Amino acid sequence: MLYDLHELQRAFLTPLAAFTNSGSQLFSHPYSPFSYTPVSRQVAAAYELVHRLGKDYEKPAWGLDSTERDGHPVVVRKEIALSKPFCNLIHFQRDSQAKLDDDPRILLVAPLSGHHATLLRDTVRTLLPHHDVYVTDWLDARMVPADAGPFHLNDYVRYIQGFLRHLGPQTHVIAVCQPTVPVLAAVSLMAANDDPCQPCSMVMMGGPIDTRQSPTQVNRLATTKSYSWFENNVIHRVPARYPGAGRHVYPGFLQHAGFMAMNPDRHLRSHYDFYMDLLKGDDDDAEAHRRFYDEYNAVLDMPAEFYLDTIKIVFQEHRLPLGTWIIDGQKVDPSVIRHTALMTIEGELDDISGQGQTQAAQTLCAGIPAERKQHYTAMGCGHYGIFSGRRWRNIIYPKIVQFIRDMA
Repeated sequence: MLYDLHELQRAFLTPLAAFTNSGSQLFSHPYSPFSYTPVSRQVAAAYELVHRLGKDYEKPAWGLDSTERDGHPVVVRKEIALSKPFCNLIHFQRDSQAKLDDDPRILLVAPLSGHHATLLRDTVRTLLPHHDVYVTDWLDARMVPADAGPFHLNDYVRYIQGFLRHLGPQTHVIAVCQPTVPVLAAVSLMAANDDPCQPCSMVMMGGPIDTRQSPTQVNRLATTKSYSWFENNVIHRVPARYPGAGRHVYPGFLQHAGFMAMNPDRHLRSHYDFYMDLLKGDDDDAEAHRRFYDEYNAVLDMPAEFYLDTIKIVFQEHRLPLGTWIIDGQKVDPSVIRHTALMTIEGELDDISGQGQTQAAQTLCAGIPAERKQHYTAMGCGHYGIFSGRRWRNIIYPKIVQFIRDMA
């Protein structure tokens, strides 16, 4: 019922969003006589603000058609290397040049936690010049037909194993946020079975490996409510107009509401600043706001089984750090990992995965020699700052590059 009400609200807001978009153009376009009236800038700004608050945000484009190598442009083509019901493995194929052949192959595992994989656009853009990049592009569950079956957290682990086997040996894996848990589980099981496609290294960034360490607001929500509460209150059926009609999901609009509720003052201030930037004609700051919220407001539905498994296994029962996680009859034991190097990265100001949660992998992976393990805490850095923005590009990325090449 809630999902249907949300769709009704969207249907109501669509004409309003279209009207305010036209109004904004009418009072701002240089060829419109209305743009030269005394209050045109105020009217255009108000119209655009209402438009952006009411519009529907679709999955953004990657927009990575080229990169630069040694001062020379290199064309990039986005290809689907492997397709599965709930995920496409995307390859950012650079134009073939001999000097690119020895670049490390990277499997960048994007989070399945409400946003699209394009949230890692800056991560990919930074990696592209000197790495062969593959990214997990998770599908919106409402677009996956119900006859494709359920998708559990254990299935996520199997997907990661399948991607690593498809890419073959000498692959390096980078997991951002939520996938640190299933990636560590996947590599643990591959190590236990002496799989030849174990990655050379794994970089864990801001993930909930042991949420008992420095619990955040996100962690507390998952532990103060019972499993049955989540099952009964946040799981809904996909409406009939989508390919996944009837599938049980955790809707993206609920996750988005949770994101906004974590820092309401910050978002209100951001929208007010956007309005003032429009009034002042500060186009650069206004455009930065648009780019951020075009990504931030574009959300996807998660399969209900995966979401509920994550609540129980990761946040409530802590099965990975306690050694009680069983997949296909085999215990997930990170201590058996021997040949895969480990780097963990945390942000000092991370309010989603608190300090120590990712670093816990260092203790769990007791079988990895000390000289093949590193940890780095990015001072003054929040959750998104560890994989996007200035600190990511100038401080964190160089450390990852050096680690991967040292451990290759």
